[in-house]
Amino acid sequence: MRRVVVGAAIVDGSGRLLAAQRAEPPALAGGWEFPGGKVDPGEDDHTALVRECQEELGVLIEVGERVGGDWPLSEGYVLRVWLATITRGEPEAKEHLGLRWLSLDELDAVAWLPADLPIVHAVRDRLLQD
Repeated sequence: MRRVVVGAAIVDGSGRLLAAQRAEPPALAGGWEFPGGKVDPGEDDHTALVRECQEELGVLIEVGERVGGDWPLSEGYVLRVWLATITRGEPEAKEHLGLRWLSLDELDAVAWLPADLPIVHAVRDRLLQD
């Protein structure tokens, strides 16, 4: 059975994407990613994504359309990412080193984790269609 990690490609009203800088583990610290985390037993993907964004960022999100399929991670994990918008709160880095809003032109300005990079490109392509 595949273990699932969910991620939120949070986009604001200006079309900017929220990037979160990893604090741990040491091998990934400093890299940039989509906020999110592991799906708990008995939890569906959307519920996990909303919960993770509340825990990590202190915001309530509305989950939108999925970006791609199952993106492979290490150790048998897959990453599932959805577009999302914040419906309540201002994001704060509770579990990350920092947060950055990136315009489409700035998406390459941070060092995305290798697993997240193809998803960043898919999100960019999706946002350019709008």
